[in-house]
Amino acid sequence: MKLHKGKLGVLIVAAGAVVLAQTQPPQPPQPPAQPQPAAATPARSVRYGEIGGIGAGGFPGVPPPPRAERPPFERSMPGGRWWNSPAWVQRLNINSDQQRKMDDIFQQNRLRLIDLNATLQKEEVIMEPLVAADSPDETRILAQIDKVAQARAELEKANARFLLEIRRVLTADQWKKLQSEISGGGRATAPPPAGHGGR
Repeated sequence: MKLHKGKLGVLIVAAGAVVLAQTQPPQPPQPPAQPQPAAATPARSVRYGEIGGIGAGGFPGVPPPPRAERPPFERSMPGGRWWNSPAWVQRLNINSDQQRKMDDIFQQNRLRLIDLNATLQKEEVIMEPLVAADSPDETRILAQIDKVAQARAELEKANARFLLEIRRVLTADQWKKLQSEISGGGRATAPPPAGHGGR
């Protein structure tokens, strides 16, 4: 009996040691995280198909690229399908016929802009491993840069044509008012792009 109790006592002590070994000492509370200063955003290539309602700014949850990165013609207009935004409709007095015409222009140009944007992205993806190679091949990289530049130029031209068609639907007074609003003439902020509720 004493032997049995002794074995039981050894087992209890051993089990207690195992439990204590597995138990981590309490950790001191962590200090609250300090906000990190925002890192400078690296320059990125502008995907022109993202503008004018095709990508960023045209669909919910995707912000438009910064205005400074946009080509001059695109800086002259809000992002997305802005002509369906109640705020812009009210500010510029856009009528339903103008909205219909701009929607038609958007639909006519949309697929081409999507295709051209995809072409640009493909050329950029092809270039990535060329630049990342341990021994970069300058000839291949320069040839691929030409392809990327050509794809970007085609996309920019197509998007500029699209935006020019949109501009032609506006009256001279509406265009002047739009430019005044965008440049901050009396308004602190522009309304959100149409992709955030004006679709």
